[in-house]
Amino acid sequence: MRKEKELIYQQQLRQDLLNRKIDRREFISKTLTAGLGLAGVGVISNFGNFAHAQRPLTPTFYQWIEDLHPGIPKVNSRFPDVNYQIAPVEGFGIERFVAEAKKKDSTWDVYVGQTPFVEMTAMIEADVIEPWDNYIPKDVIDDIIPSIREECTINGKMYGWPFLLDVIGTGWHAGIVKEAGLPDGAPATWQDYLSRADQVIESGAAPFGATFDANGWRSLAPFTHSLTSDVYTSEGLFDFTGDAAIEALMLMKNIMSKSHPDIMLAGTSDGGVNGTPDEVAFAAQRVGYYNKYFNAPLRMAQYWDNPSDLRMGPLPKFAGGEGSTVFWTTGAALFKHGQNKEKAAEYVKALTYDQQIWKDSIAGTETAHPGQLPPYKSLYAGWKSSRPDWLPDFVDLVRGQLDQAKAITNHLFGLQQFQIGKPIWESYLKGEEKNPKVAMQNVVDAVQAEMKRG
Repeated sequence: MRKEKELIYQQQLRQDLLNRKIDRREFISKTLTAGLGLAGVGVISNFGNFAHAQRPLTPTFYQWIEDLHPGIPKVNSRFPDVNYQIAPVEGFGIERFVAEAKKKDSTWDVYVGQTPFVEMTAMIEADVIEPWDNYIPKDVIDDIIPSIREECTINGKMYGWPFLLDVIGTGWHAGIVKEAGLPDGAPATWQDYLSRADQVIESGAAPFGATFDANGWRSLAPFTHSLTSDVYTSEGLFDFTGDAAIEALMLMKNIMSKSHPDIMLAGTSDGGVNGTPDEVAFAAQRVGYYNKYFNAPLRMAQYWDNPSDLRMGPLPKFAGGEGSTVFWTTGAALFKHGQNKEKAAEYVKALTYDQQIWKDSIAGTETAHPGQLPPYKSLYAGWKSSRPDWLPDFVDLVRGQLDQAKAITNHLFGLQQFQIGKPIWESYLKGEEKNPKVAMQNVVDAVQAEMKRG
């Protein structure tokens, strides 16, 4: 009877260790306390290694990805033992991942939510992630659109497996534009854009002419790229004091004079980076023209009286400008201290090639219409050779814009430089600093100071 009880207790301890309810030290302590003896400790200690290796595949997703892509559970159903979790992140924070990596550990195997310029370099330097090169199939690597593959690569190693493509462009409300007496097409230049925004207001078609997301990677950077995408320093930082960035900042101020007064406020969700005022204004049909990644106008138009009034087109450009814009992908990072790495690659391949995921994203569902596109050449080729009846025209538009767009350069401060700079360059937008060059030099000084502080 005692042996049976010991076995039952020992099995329970093993299960608790497997499920991470107790750690290895507590595991051994309870074994000794229960009187299982040194032999039992040896068995259980060996099992600790076995349990660690046999943990179920454990992916973790940024919450918004699950919210916008309801087909993910169907992919999960193809992996019966998957331990799917929502990531403990907000506002792109990776503190929990870093804290675990310092202990040479990871609760999860793969993180779906990494954007290369945002946190990839930081996770590499903190020893959080490792390259996919040893696990991703060669045919998948060859299938990734070259510019996206380059975005996900640092020092010849692919640290991101791309999933969701976003490109910055222009959206507009055709009903408002028509009422204002304007043509139903994308403004080709920023001068034309500003003129049309004025006419929207003057005609009374809407209270505001135009809007954008005030976060720099969603406005300052793409507006700068529309003049030239050669705007990064030799160390990989955004060139805030370059002529192109100065022109973009002055453009932002011009658009703001035709926009809603709360445009610079933080968002209402995800640490202030989402649920931004621009989305609210466009959803409420209070503005004619809108610049952001294409999934934003798609999502906001769902709230309109007539969602079919949504139109989308390229980002305008400065006269004589390059006509580029910004793109990024959100994808999967492989935890260095996780397990199930081959299984993680199998899972991410299934997720990123799933046709239902892409149909739901592009055509929309009852709950969401993100309009985010895939990173693979083969999917576009397949749709071109046999076009599905659910495939809207904007897919060709966004895919075409990708050929003009450029990713923000990967750097440890790739995202932080814009977060640090925003309240500083806004001194010019608010009229507190009259000279845009002075404001931007102050941004550079602040970024350099933070870099020196580590």
